[in-house]
Amino acid sequence: MSYAAAIDSLFALAGELHTAPGQPRRKFELEHMRVLAAALGDPQTKFPTVLIAGTNGKGSTTATLASILQAAGYKTGLYTSPHLVRVNERIRINDADISDDDFARFYFHVDDMARKLVDEGHLPGPPSFFETMTALAFCSFAEAKVDIAVLEVGMGGRLDATNIVEPLVSVITDISLDHTEWLGPTITDIAREKAGILRKNGVLITLPQHPEANQAIGEAAIRLNVRGVNAAAYIPLRTTHSENGRNHYTLQTGEEIIEVDSPLAGQHQQRNLALAIATAVELRNRYGYKISGRNISRGIRETRWPGRMEKFTAVNGAIILLDVGHNPAGAWALRSVLTEMEEEKQVLRFRAARSAQDDKVKEFKTLIFGCLRDKAITELAQILFPLFDRVLLTPVDSPRSAAIEDLATAAAATGAEYETCIDEHQALKRAQEITPEAGLIVGTGSVYLVGALRRELTA
Repeated sequence: MSYAAAIDSLFALAGELHTAPGQPRRKFELEHMRVLAAALGDPQTKFPTVLIAGTNGKGSTTATLASILQAAGYKTGLYTSPHLVRVNERIRINDADISDDDFARFYFHVDDMARKLVDEGHLPGPPSFFETMTALAFCSFAEAKVDIAVLEVGMGGRLDATNIVEPLVSVITDISLDHTEWLGPTITDIAREKAGILRKNGVLITLPQHPEANQAIGEAAIRLNVRGVNAAAYIPLRTTHSENGRNHYTLQTGEEIIEVDSPLAGQHQQRNLALAIATAVELRNRYGYKISGRNISRGIRETRWPGRMEKFTAVNGAIILLDVGHNPAGAWALRSVLTEMEEEKQVLRFRAARSAQDDKVKEFKTLIFGCLRDKAITELAQILFPLFDRVLLTPVDSPRSAAIEDLATAAAATGAEYETCIDEHQALKRAQEITPEAGLIVGTGSVYLVGALRRELTA
């Protein structure tokens, strides 16, 4: 069967978070994933894993850790979600996305087995999109005989399809309010779901964060006799940024020096980098992985994780910044990066001894914004919209897209000047029309939006 047929079949499967009108909401059941995996020969048991959960930063942490392991010479599987442009991006071995041929082959292997299990009554219905993708990734990693796989949890943790593995190390990144209709209305509820990736007598790597999250994670760790590792030792006491926006600083832990030069911009990424470094050190010290400080430095430097504060150039030379932030914590992180960029420009202007009149020239900023309807639209608007001279609102390519009327209502409440666009293509074209050469265009609010914009900018 062809790759195109595999893609058509995959995208016809039910999405975990989309409920059609009049249909009951999907119930998550980890046992169904175990049944499917067992029928496939339990591929997830054929390689060691690191499992990473959290609300924000889990993708960046996952990608950085995988790059470190690859730099150390290990054949490394990387499973992330969602994708930006092509679904193949979710499954990588070292630097390569899964090929179209392998994707189709593994997809129909999983699909055929799932259909058989349904026909025989072992499963109540076909697996979801994410369950199928997770099984496909496990089969791919097993056949390739990866030395280790780094897995990003899709949502939550306790009932996530990835959680059938037995990880060497569990990592929990920063937790905030998101997917509350699925994970619970409070930080405590969400943290308990994330803590579902912990194992009895296992290892947890995390950082101090919101007090409610700390307490919920701590209680779960104590109950399971988990050994906790605080990654705070790998956060710099003093931070310097190079002029291209990269995180650049030196860490010294004992006799080891780690030179951090990460393409992932923003001070918030320093927490994710710390988690990745601490995990690499734990794998070395506890499980015998041969990972040097030089390997860690190289892996950080060579990390590829697009769509996170990623810069492009508009047709007239203006800067375009894309970021997948889709919840209030992500919006605040973006706002912080924009502030850093403005401070950097002011320093450069001062160094160039430009005239006082030039220093007062206001940079025109345009925001392209679209998000899903289950996100905190009003709060996202309040955090971001006042920073921009013009806000271009657009729906995103998802059945869960927020209605343009709801986006407009949120924009009007902030007093921002805004326009509505029919799609991302029109929004990008309009942004480049109205933003001068010295200006800035930012696209954010949804992975779907950033993926669509990135596809156009890289075409």
